Amino acid sequence: MLILAIDTALEACAAAVLDTEAGELLAQESLLMKRGHAEALMPMIARVMQAANLAFTSLDRIAVTVGPGSFTGLRVGISAARGLALAAKRPAVGLTTLSAYAASIVGQSGPAPVISAIDARHDHVYFQIVASDGSQLVRPKVAAIDEAIAASQFGAPHLVGNAAKILAERWPKDAPQPAAVDARAAPDIGWVAWLGAAADPETTPARPFYLRAPDAKPAAIPPFAAQAASS
Repeated sequence: MLILAIDTALEACAAAVLDTEAGELLAQESLLMKRGHAEALMPMIARVMQAANLAFTSLDRIAVTVGPGSFTGLRVGISAARGLALAAKRPAVGLTTLSAYAASIVGQSGPAPVISAIDARHDHVYFQIVASDGSQLVRPKVAAIDEAIAASQFGAPHLVGNAAKILAERWPKDAPQPAAVDARAAPDIGWVAWLGAAADPETTPARPFYLRAPDAKPAAIPPFAAQAASS
């Protein structure tokens, strides 16, 4: 199976092509960036596909991170994945950013549970907790940092994600201390591809995975309409 993986959810723009039969990435590229994903992504995908020496119609599916993450970044990646999938007549699958973070740790962290954490700002994080065998202990949610830290009840965890350091710095001294802290700006694009290969297109659509509404919301009634109604 040939998978094109895309990630623009956080502070990176990344793309890769995975050949599951060969068990290797044919090509990959990743750039750290806080903004500019829209301008960087399509040229990056073109370079990765050229390096892999593949046509889009040779792909079996396209995988993309669907959140949590930047609302703007998510729209860029998901729109690209959907558009390419439509053009190539291939399925597009969506993987959560939290699961992509955890995938590189599960099975390598010994008995330690894995806490994937993304900075949600305002003293909150998006987080998910999985056991060392990958089973879910706490489903993805957004919560105050103190609530995420209460996960110390599961034992000394392996922290991963762009909020891993934030949690580590706030971790109570009298609780089991983190077994490891992997502060990463974005998940490994290779693991996004592997998760995409394992995903079921029927149950993992490429659509935004939001745990809370955007900070900025359009007015229910445009100002000019409200003024006209009151006159």
